[in-house]
This record gives sequence, structure tokens and C-alpha cells, in this order.
Amino acid sequence: MQFPFQISDADGYLERTFLSPASIGASNLILSWMQDAGLTTWVDHMGNVHGRYESVNASAEAILIGSHLDTVIDAGIYDGSLGIVCAVSALKALKISGRLEKLQRPVEVIAFSDEEGVKFQSTFLGSAAIAGILPLSALQISDKSGVTLQDILKTHSFEATEESFLQLKYDRQKVRGYIEVHIEQGPVLEALGQPLGVVEGIAGQTRLRVTVKGSQGHAGTVPMSMRQDPMVAAAELIVLLEDLCKHPEKYLTYDGHCDGLSRGSLSGSLVCTVGEISSWPSASNVIPGQVTFTVDLRAMDDSTREAIVFELSNRLYQTCDRRSVYCIVEHKHKAEAVRCDTDLSLQLKAAAHSALRRMSAEIQWDVPMLMSGAGHDAMAMSHLTKVGMLFVRCRGGVSHSPAEHVLDDDVWAAGLALLAFLETNM
Repeated sequence: MQFPFQISDADGYLERTFLSPASIGASNLILSWMQDAGLTTWVDHMGNVHGRYESVNASAEAILIGSHLDTVIDAGIYDGSLGIVCAVSALKALKISGRLEKLQRPVEVIAFSDEEGVKFQSTFLGSAAIAGILPLSALQISDKSGVTLQDILKTHSFEATEESFLQLKYDRQKVRGYIEVHIEQGPVLEALGQPLGVVEGIAGQTRLRVTVKGSQGHAGTVPMSMRQDPMVAAAELIVLLEDLCKHPEKYLTYDGHCDGLSRGSLSGSLVCTVGEISSWPSASNVIPGQVTFTVDLRAMDDSTREAIVFELSNRLYQTCDRRSVYCIVEHKHKAEAVRCDTDLSLQLKAAAHSALRRMSAEIQWDVPMLMSGAGHDAMAMSHLTKVGMLFVRCRGGVSHSPAEHVLDDDVWAAGLALLAFLETNM
């Protein structure tokens, strides 16, 4: 049997981006799995893969279960794929045991085409389209080669029209809730010695692209005192970002509270990352004329995140002025923090307990409640319906890396938990 992690656009490492050849191959494989599980399947106009069982009460609100089939570059094999495999496997288990027809409401599994945002630097394309929060203007976003989302969709024979785009949105009155199984991508569950955890909420995100323009010149002939060097300016800005996120209290003034910000909200969950940097021209003997880098900023508290973005922008422009370079800050992505639904979370916690008892009744298992610093499709789907998430332990908390690893027993526990959750709807 072939698995999604074996389908890659690159040799020697895993890479599967929006509607790439590997993505299409993975979609076809997932379709075959869904059909084998007794589901009705289709691919929508954003490349999302759907498998649905209507149940004896086809008019009831549906439960949606999903995750993403795309990856980052040089990815691990569990991020996204695990959630799809668990969902399809749970429904196939019901089919094999003759209980699929006993479901009291429709269940639909969705493998989202783009969550990571590698190709267009805009995350949640697949889930945002279904949730109805992806603007029509998204059709005109472009990749590094200038190819637009609309171009890519037309290349793959998808209708890239305003009408087809609007038809992607689901009717919230027909959806009961959304469930997602995902690796934790952090070290908490491993530290607690627990295989499964339930997510309380997901941190808000802001993604920026910063462009610094200076004066291109010869590395050997332009005196240091006369340079307008965007690389040095970018380096100072990156160090500023690190200090701002490590010590926000040094930059944001408040007297216990400042515009609703408490000292506690300024620390702990706030993280900032520069994950990509490039220069033009890129040559060892040339002072670059332009440097571009990305900023990924996350916090559990939206007001904290917004305050940091505001402060960063102000200090960035001040630094650029002082260094006589020109700066542009583009806001590429913004997602508000999300709180998971209490009832769904309690159901998932009970299901996880049931699964772990099935595996080993002798052990006193706990199912901790966690916050997620990583973004997930549940963030977009929360605009459509209530959401719940189940985290699965991963070794060392490592993700977005080939070193990403989940124990087979933990995969089994996650699948059993999802099965137990579905059994409550029978």
C-alpha cells in the first residue's frame, strides 16, 4: 500500500504543495481510501477532497472531520496526513463492523488542499473557502513566479469563476461541528507522559513580508560610511524582532494594564519567527539592493499580538529612516485566536479516555487540555461552525521536519478515540 508521505514533488525529502503533481497523486490515493470506506467522494473547485456518508437521517446536521494533505518543504510524514488517515480509518472500521449505517447524522471527511500556505504565502486556502471567509480577491494572489491562484485552478480544469468560488461555502445551518485530529507539534504531551490531549484554543497569527531597499554597489569600492546597505538594516530589524518578542515589557508601556493588556498576556505564548530571507542580487562581491524577509508572529491573546505588530512596524520604519533605506511591510495573513467548543471538547476527552482504556485498562490515563501555538484548519472552520481538536503526542515536540515522529500505539489511540467519538452519534 502507498501512503501520502511517500508522494512527494522532491527527491530525497517530502514536499507537497497546492495542486502540485504530488498533491494530485495524494488526492487520488485518499479518494480511493474514502471509497473503500463506503463514502461518496468528490473534489471541489479548490482541490479539497471530500468523502461523505449520508446516514439514515440525511437531513440532520453533518459532522465534518478534516485535516490537510499539503506539506511544508522538507516535511515530516504525520503533519496533516495523520488526521486524514485517522478519520477515514474510523469510518472504515464502522463499515467493516456493519455499523456505518447506524450513524444518526451525516459524517464528512475533508482533506484540505492547502493549509501550510507554502505556494502563495497565504494559509488555509482550502478550509477558508469552505468556511466562506476566503475573499474573491484571493484568486489574484500570486506565487514567486507570478502565477496566480486563478491560473493554477484553470490549469487543473477547476472553474476559477466568481460563481464557482462562492459555491464552495458550506451552509452553517447544515453543519453540526468540525473535528480535527493532529499531532501536537510541541513537547507538552510527551513531558506529561500522555498520548492524547484535547485542545482548548489556538493562537492567533500574523504573517508579514518585509522588504528593505537600499543602494546596490560594489563590495570593494563603496566606503562603509556612505553605504545604504539593506542587508545590515534587515539584520538589525530581525534582532529587534527577537528582543521585542522575548521582552515585550521593555517596549510596551503600561501601568498594570495598557489597552487591556496585562503583564501575563505579554509573555509565555508570544513567539516570533523569521523563516525566510532573500537578497537581490545575491552575490558575495555586491552590496545588495534589496532584502526581503518574512515574519511569523503568534500569541494566544489577540490584543497582545496586535500591540506587538503595531510596535514592530513603528520601530521598523524608525530603523529604516535612521539607516537611510526604504522599507515596505506587507500583511500577508491574519487569523484571530480561536476557542474550541466546550461540548465538543468534553466529548473528545471522553472518547480519548475510552480509547486509552481499551488499549490498557491497568494504566491511569489522563487526557490533558492544551493550547495550540500552531495554526490549524480548525481556525478557518471556526467561522463556519463550532470546532474541537484532538492532539497526538509526537517525539520531542518536533514538527515541520523529517525528524517528526509519532509512536504506532499513539496513532492507534487517536484512531480509537475518533471511532469512540463517532460511536456517540449512533
